[in-house]
Amino acid sequence: MRNESVGGRAGRTLFVLALCLSQAGPFLRGADEESIRPLAIGAKAPDFKLQGVDGKTYSLSDFSKAKLLAVVFTCNHCPTAQYYEERLKTLVSEYKPKGAAFVAISPNDEHSVRLDELGYTDLNDSFEEMKIRAEYKKFNFPYLYEGDRTGSSRAYGPTATPHVFLFDAERKLRYQGRIDDSEREEFVKVRDLRNALDALLAGREVPVAQTRAFGCSIKWAGKADSVKRFMAKLAAEPVSVEPADAAALRALRKNDSGKLRLVNFWATWCGPCITEFPDLVEINRMYRQRAFEMVTVAAHYPDERKEVIGFLTKQQASNKNLMFADADKYKLMEAFDAGWNAALPYTVLIGPAGEYLYKVQGPIDSLELKRTIVRSLKEDRFK
Repeated sequence: MRNESVGGRAGRTLFVLALCLSQAGPFLRGADEESIRPLAIGAKAPDFKLQGVDGKTYSLSDFSKAKLLAVVFTCNHCPTAQYYEERLKTLVSEYKPKGAAFVAISPNDEHSVRLDELGYTDLNDSFEEMKIRAEYKKFNFPYLYEGDRTGSSRAYGPTATPHVFLFDAERKLRYQGRIDDSEREEFVKVRDLRNALDALLAGREVPVAQTRAFGCSIKWAGKADSVKRFMAKLAAEPVSVEPADAAALRALRKNDSGKLRLVNFWATWCGPCITEFPDLVEINRMYRQRAFEMVTVAAHYPDERKEVIGFLTKQQASNKNLMFADADKYKLMEAFDAGWNAALPYTVLIGPAGEYLYKVQGPIDSLELKRTIVRSLKEDRFK
């Protein structure tokens, strides 16, 4: 099911641009990253020894037979990096038979990524989540992890994800920078990496040897303290709960918010509800900066407010929270969804036109739900 338009396209585009610029390379970052510079044209390729998602350990020598070697610094969470995944796969398919090798390295430390930086992704940058991404997207190139060390990555000096370094047969750098000149393929005018590959394979000089990479900043290891401060700020947000009668639940189901609306019905006595609640809080924190909101509804009697607010406070659920305002639970459940058989937990993702995009009675599949949210919000951005 497709999500209908949510707000203006211009606003979305500006938001993505602001996100990427705020995460751009060292030229926009603090002094701690100013010393990191991209490898100079003509320099030899730094060696590395990194584990791939396929379980193998890779070094520079593993690509010694290739005429050319493209080292691409990328990651899971960056929206710009995600835009280039299919283009990179296409380049591998076209140029590997011609003698070019490709390897992708994630330099990001997942502990240095804040939840609000995950608003365009279903996955963080951990090694385990890299495995999931590679399998799901069917990567046809080695995908290596260095997030908790970054020594080799710093030697190359990527400024953003994605950032590509192309080496000749002697492993001298002949091109570094962007893959092409637009993250959205329909706007591409100059295919820089393709031009460099063609030139080198034909024995010519690369027409433009250096360009400026654009995307999310590298999440170098060592930023965990700033993430902890961010989490402490989230933990201090106020938590509240409001009563919801039948009319309020009908309005909740109708969804005239102009946003994707995630609604979860739960209770403190429901084991699966309690187990999955932290995942829901995390999902809200990831996507709430976008056209998304989460509302939880406690299926409790009105005089059980103390128990409800106590649980929500412990969970740091600063999203919108409701609880039944009537002792007739069946009346309230029917007001929201007459087809619901009243079992808990019950979770639905509602589009702005009132359509169900995700619906499950029982425990959520957190990854599937995140993918649905990301896909729906992405579709909306370009309407």
